[in-house]
Amino acid sequence: MKKLSFAAGAAYTALLAFVIVCIDQSIKQWMPIGAESGFTYIAFVAWAVYFFSGCTLKGGIRAAIGYAVGVSFSVVIILLAGLFSSTGYFAVPIGVLIVVFLVLYLEKVPWIDLIPAMFVASGCFFGIMTYVPEATFASAACVELIYGFIGLLFGWITITGKDFLAKKIEK
Repeated sequence: MKKLSFAAGAAYTALLAFVIVCIDQSIKQWMPIGAESGFTYIAFVAWAVYFFSGCTLKGGIRAAIGYAVGVSFSVVIILLAGLFSSTGYFAVPIGVLIVVFLVLYLEKVPWIDLIPAMFVASGCFFGIMTYVPEATFASAACVELIYGFIGLLFGWITITGKDFLAKKIEK
């Protein structure tokens, strides 16, 4: 990649980061939770997930599915923790043990096999549930999926745009 092409790609990516922050500032008041602080971090994390999904449309779709599965299984972990609450300290670890064991079998299922996306989505979901006082399963899932899909979309836009710029500049 030539220096000019690299610089153009870097500027383009920086502009996209600017746009994500602007989107967050524009939509956060419409979210069911977190209007005072927003969730830019989820979009940025999902943007990175797109890159480790292979930087392809198929990889992005697999990542989006992984996000939905990760959020769903996070809810199951919390419900199982309630079911095992009599074990005290071990309630959440037991829920995690059961769900992670099952999740890893999804590696064998085409289109639902991007396990890292599930773990990232789960981590973000637990972050919302832990640190946003008014969060419910539905509100946390809604916010995470909206911002996660924005990030994944921006991953696709980044690769598509940088490829386009490189072809135009390096002619």
